[in-house]
Amino acid sequence: MSIPHPLDQLQAAELSVARDVIVQAHPDSVILFRSIYLDEPAKASLTEFLTAEHSRNLSDPTPRPPRQANVHYDVVRADKSQIYTESVVDIHTKREVSRQAYDAADQPSIALEEYRVVMDVCKSSPVFQEAISKFKLPKGFVVEIDPWPYGGPDPGEVIPRYLQGLCFAKDARNGNPDANHYGYPLPLIPVVDAHKQELIRIDKLATGGTADGLAHGTHSPNVLDHCRPSDYAPELLDIKLRDDVKPLNVLQPEGPSFKVSDDSLIEWQKWRFRVGFNPREGVTLHDVRYDGRSVFYRLSFSEMTVPYGDPRPPFHRKQAFDFGDGGAGRAANNLALGCDCLGVIKYLDSLNINRSGDVSVAKNVICVHEQDNGIGWKHTNFRTDRAVVTRSRELVVQCVVTLANYEYIFAYKFDQAGGLTVETRATGILSVVNIDPGKTSPWGNVVSPGVLAQNHQHIFCLRVDPAVDGYKNTIFREESLPMPLDPEINPFGNAYQVVSQPVKKSGAFDASPSTNLVVKLSNTNVRNPISGRPVSYNFVPPATQLILADPRSIAAQRAKFAKHHVWVTSYKEGELFAGGKFTNQSQAERGGLADAIARDDDTEDSDVVLWSVFGLTHNPRVEDWPVMPIEKIELHFRPADFFDRNPALDVPGVRNMTSVLADGNGTCCAASGEVQRAPESHRQGGEDIPIR
Repeated sequence: MSIPHPLDQLQAAELSVARDVIVQAHPDSVILFRSIYLDEPAKASLTEFLTAEHSRNLSDPTPRPPRQANVHYDVVRADKSQIYTESVVDIHTKREVSRQAYDAADQPSIALEEYRVVMDVCKSSPVFQEAISKFKLPKGFVVEIDPWPYGGPDPGEVIPRYLQGLCFAKDARNGNPDANHYGYPLPLIPVVDAHKQELIRIDKLATGGTADGLAHGTHSPNVLDHCRPSDYAPELLDIKLRDDVKPLNVLQPEGPSFKVSDDSLIEWQKWRFRVGFNPREGVTLHDVRYDGRSVFYRLSFSEMTVPYGDPRPPFHRKQAFDFGDGGAGRAANNLALGCDCLGVIKYLDSLNINRSGDVSVAKNVICVHEQDNGIGWKHTNFRTDRAVVTRSRELVVQCVVTLANYEYIFAYKFDQAGGLTVETRATGILSVVNIDPGKTSPWGNVVSPGVLAQNHQHIFCLRVDPAVDGYKNTIFREESLPMPLDPEINPFGNAYQVVSQPVKKSGAFDASPSTNLVVKLSNTNVRNPISGRPVSYNFVPPATQLILADPRSIAAQRAKFAKHHVWVTSYKEGELFAGGKFTNQSQAERGGLADAIARDDDTEDSDVVLWSVFGLTHNPRVEDWPVMPIEKIELHFRPADFFDRNPALDVPGVRNMTSVLADGNGTCCAASGEVQRAPESHRQGGEDIPIR
């Protein structure tokens, strides 16, 4: 095995070493593995290594951080109960260096095999089959089950490891496996004990409308008679596909401008960074540098919660934590199968394990490619009519995850002016329930006959570990505030002041578009040679709606991070998850951001972490059905007094050789240095003016 970089994903042989160590450490027990992935080195040792790496001084005095694996697994008891355990294994010494067993109050994320348990238990359960038989389903329909987290237990409810299933029927008469079952929701939810693999109960669902309140049992046995097909697969559509869409191809005849080495190091233009991947967070970015200067130590999506706003039991528990309950990495798509990226693409793989610890390849879970994003900068000299313009090219690192009905696209987009855009897109299919014929509901919108799409929110948290010209940074709140008319300093009343205040203690605050709140990640120890201000990167927190559930509710208590747009904490080893380490079946957030700021740590000129919370309040439209157009949110991190001029000034104005006029009469862009006829009013001495 070649010596990997400390930030490289674990290789297959390393995963096998970690698995064998754990099996040997429990000789008399059955071990069910959940995940094995890189245990990232402690920040102190890794930054020492990175400093030496960038100075090209990786000599003996700079130790290489130990290569270790984080192993999550269950130890199965004779009574079928399971003890969730986490161990750290040193790959080189083949030794278990730490172990932590957890009690039943700490429920780990859900393994893919556990989701299958829900389907298998229900299909073999006479009780479930009897419940289904009470519905008069059309001939040729079959029952489909979407496994879901159980959600937050009711107050005082102490339960073992539960999962639930959302039930639908699928019209199987056409023989197409991609027929959309979400158009035929069934009003029941089976609850399954994942450890005992038993059906615990079947919850009946309300199907009434506005006048029925919280009442149950308003539907007839013919619950699907008023529903209709809601297919999206092109071969099943009842409408003709458009025939006026001409090809639009991305061509890069000389190949890409980026380089990927060691399967983790990406270099593009002046950017250099490493890409990681793990089962919970999915894509992680590390040691992000521009032109040799550090910008970020680590970037990752920390958590996402999706609370639903339907108060009719058991919908009050309908709340997913898609990172903590399931895991973005576990749900990552094979991007080569869907043409999710364009141009010249580099795909990166990851590795998975099953419950036995056997290793398999998760193909193409990350794609890296370039794209055009319009004009980068431009100016036209009106005196000469010369236009100097460059295109804005971006490097995109993208991952797509499918979590039951929804798809989420996560992309990090680097530009040539030193900026980074973090983009989130939501698409896929709405989570829907049955509604009686002719009724409407205040808790959602009827998007198809018999199909109620419930109101809900998607609330994300991005974790930003800055390293702006070093690992000691300060977070500033900068606001543009009005000034009163004053005869001495503002005699005409047109002035306003820019007020910047450091965040000296850990805490939280909210976006403020009315004051143009800008959050600055600054290094006060390094000053810009032109402005004299601290070198910085800034971003404007999106002023999106925060969690709407009552603060006293379990839904809000288990997602305290969703109460503010911006959180500032001091760095603590292993503190990666905004909602805490354990979200599955939680009744309150533990070890999350609320607990982190309660430490009241100093955050000025220190190793500080920024957390950005943003989201979508999704009150569904009919146009979101049967598959929704994307909803997009972007966070823009831009240099602020980090450079001594526009860092994209050296980007050449390259002519696009494939652009032509729509009428076919020549090309639409003049090449650099080419002579183009100028208007008569702009001629100088009868000569044509060269343009760039």
